[in-house]
Amino acid sequence: MAVRPVVVTAVSLLLAVTVTGCSVGTSSGSSKHPATPAPGPAGSSAPGKGGAPAALQYGPGPQAKYTVQTQPPAGSCHFGYTAAKEPLEDKACTPGALNPKVTTATLKTTICKSGYTSTIRPPASVTDAEKAANAKSYGYTGPLHDAEFDHLVSLELGGDPNDPRNLWVEPPSPGHKAGAGPNNPKDSVESKLHTAVCSGKASLAAAQNAIVTDWTTALATLGLSK
Repeated sequence: MAVRPVVVTAVSLLLAVTVTGCSVGTSSGSSKHPATPAPGPAGSSAPGKGGAPAALQYGPGPQAKYTVQTQPPAGSCHFGYTAAKEPLEDKACTPGALNPKVTTATLKTTICKSGYTSTIRPPASVTDAEKAANAKSYGYTGPLHDAEFDHLVSLELGGDPNDPRNLWVEPPSPGHKAGAGPNNPKDSVESKLHTAVCSGKASLAAAQNAIVTDWTTALATLGLSK
């Protein structure tokens, strides 16, 4: 009879350890890919904060002084291409990252204010070094002059200025003339999305989500003309 309380206590302890172990496992797993992330500081998933898509994370935002950021390991990233041979980013290497200063509440004082992006753009002394390193990440061997070091979520759509997750060496599009510099139709798409956001025709979150999903279909996704 005296054994029973000991057995019950042991079982209780076993259950407690098991439950605690599951909780820790869930916590460590959700820190990287949270099923339902809550609003948090820059760099964490924050659905609803400023209208940002849940799949996108916030970067550190504009800096008073930018420093060269480490890029993905050489050869670890791979370009995708559409049926029309337009280049696409590697979503594992370049998922996009957002500027925490840009929210639906701050549009008029940030991206919808003339000249804003020029005040937060990193200098060439930083981006040139990052571009060379990122070219190795993607295995790009063409002339760097002909490739654009592109913000996946552009600065005018609230993309983070210097987060490696938001930058990639974008190869020339079809029809490019060697040595002529970048010919990037993505720029036109970004400009039209920016106009739509600032005119109220599209939400900030919808535009950001569309551009990271596939920049070639972003306008069609939002019902905007090319």
